[in-house]
Amino acid sequence: MAQAQGTSKKKIGMTTWILIAVVLGMLFGLLVPANPTVTNILKTVGQIFLRLIQMSIILLVMGQIIQAIGGLKMNELGKIGYKTLIVFFLSSLIASVFAVVIGYLLKPGTGVDLSAIQTTVTVEASKTTIWDTLLNFIPTNAIKAMSDGNIMQALIFALFFGIALSFVNKDSSLKLFDLIKEFNKVILRVITMIMTVAPFGVFALIASSIASYGIQVVIPLAKYLGVFAVIDFVFITLYILIVSGVTRVGVGDIVRGLGRMSAMAVATGSSAVTLPTAMQDVENKLGVGKKVSRIMMPLGVTLNSNGAAIHMTITLITIAQMYAMSFSAGDIFFMVILCTLASVANAVVPGAGIVSLTIVVPQMGLPLESIALFAGVEIFVGMLRTILNVDGDALAAMLVAKSENVIDLEKVKRARTLSDDELLELAAREQAEEDELAKKLAAEPVR
Repeated sequence: MAQAQGTSKKKIGMTTWILIAVVLGMLFGLLVPANPTVTNILKTVGQIFLRLIQMSIILLVMGQIIQAIGGLKMNELGKIGYKTLIVFFLSSLIASVFAVVIGYLLKPGTGVDLSAIQTTVTVEASKTTIWDTLLNFIPTNAIKAMSDGNIMQALIFALFFGIALSFVNKDSSLKLFDLIKEFNKVILRVITMIMTVAPFGVFALIASSIASYGIQVVIPLAKYLGVFAVIDFVFITLYILIVSGVTRVGVGDIVRGLGRMSAMAVATGSSAVTLPTAMQDVENKLGVGKKVSRIMMPLGVTLNSNGAAIHMTITLITIAQMYAMSFSAGDIFFMVILCTLASVANAVVPGAGIVSLTIVVPQMGLPLESIALFAGVEIFVGMLRTILNVDGDALAAMLVAKSENVIDLEKVKRARTLSDDELLELAAREQAEEDELAKKLAAEPVR
């Protein structure tokens, strides 16, 4: 009887609180009369939460990449590396093709009254070429890349550092490697502390964003947003079904595992800010082994942007339909490749969609001023784009983990009954046990 009472009082998990905060924030922004003072207070609270998360992101990404790669043998790294790149590229390519098919079926740009759309943003063409973009991946100074918050450049340095560390740390006795592992524990603890106030930050972000823009900006582009949402839903549903079939993880378990990171993605509009939550849930709820998750999830922030590929593709099609312009088969092929490659250069901060469009719109011969038409709905577009970017990273990690035979189905099963806090505590205990065992093995004399 006592046990039954104990299980009936299951604590509400962080996922539920974040979802509640998202819903309440939307209702507040839509229903409560706009008040500049209240909106500014909410915006400030939301931005404080975002900055608290962002202050550790570069250190988290670099630390996890260095630890994951530095602890692997080169043959293991090579296998995971090429599988990662293949899955990332193919998923973004398929996402772009998927957007083309549904875009031409549902025609989101037809019947749109351009005069009804208010534009308050002036857009200039991006002067950055594809070659400049590739060159900008390489840092000239690792410290500057970190201070500028340039995740791609920081990743490149971390990859080289990790590879060099794996050569030097052949016998797993290097003190620097142990120091990096301890440093990563502290960074994860900092983020865990900040995440305790996530529901308040999420509510403030959603409420202030919707209150600032209002529902009136959505109405003229409602069809565009609706088609974007349909593409997202159908694509992620098919992706989940494929991953479930390959990994033998139940559809319900996958959806449950994606829940918290999806809510954070919707609330923040940033893959980078959602990364700490995504890494925890990929390991603790979806059973992905650390040697895969701690390489793929940080890399996926910049290299795997299914949502960005769909966003750019469907927006280009919408603009063409708005202005009664048509694309040839060759144009469509070029557009798919362009959007797939441009998604890699997609920024990982809120509001990056407009910047990305300045790269691809001129390349397709579309009017540059058309980009400004979408500025008012960027907050909603960011939600749709980011949720697919984040969920796509998690599903890609599951596929590679299955190929490496490092999916732990027992972790998936226990996630059905344990709360987020209980899973974190259990993961911390297991990590402590692993570290203790590793120390004992390292201390044993070689015979």
